[in-house]
Amino acid sequence: MSSCAPLALAPLLAASAVTPASVVPASTQQAIGYPTLFLLVLAGALVPVIPTGALVSSAAVVAMHRTAPFSLAMVFLTASLAAFLGDAALYWLGRRGLKSKNGSRWLNGIRSRAPEDRLEQAQEKLAAHGVAVLVLSRLVPAGRIPVMLACLLAEWPMRRFARGNFPACLAWAVTYQLIGILGGALFDEPWEGVVAAIGLTLLISAVPAVVRRVR
Repeated sequence: MSSCAPLALAPLLAASAVTPASVVPASTQQAIGYPTLFLLVLAGALVPVIPTGALVSSAAVVAMHRTAPFSLAMVFLTASLAAFLGDAALYWLGRRGLKSKNGSRWLNGIRSRAPEDRLEQAQEKLAAHGVAVLVLSRLVPAGRIPVMLACLLAEWPMRRFARGNFPACLAWAVTYQLIGILGGALFDEPWEGVVAAIGLTLLISAVPAVVRRVR
């Protein structure tokens, strides 16, 4: 099995953590499921190889099939807060790296995930449209890191970045939750909806790479 397999299974593990089971009380499921979702999305914001969009979509599918009130609202709040805190932490670490003579492994990691051509596009759009580009960057697959690096190189203060990133995280959480709701509405069984939601998110994530390769 390849090293990517655990990452591909992460959404299913997160979903199973919040999936209702007759032998587990609902309160126990929530106590385990929401913190698990929070930690995985937070880690995915810091290390952009975890499919956080698929995690949120899977959790939304499971929440649809639960009888507990406010389950979908809790998924939204948990995912958006974790994404915001993860982005803020990564940006703070990147700023520290810029001020250091030797940089940092976090800054190097951000640079390694921002191809030069995409960074140039992000810098041009950021200069022309400001915070709006930051808001949209989280909705574009693989768009978050180049825009974050452009903000770092433009020496945006932490407060300005956070002000633009907050609505970006809210929009991101809503978008992937709606994908999960769509997948869950198509099937009666939660696991079928989870598979459909993961397929949709992976397909959306693959589109930009396919377009670049065709070009």
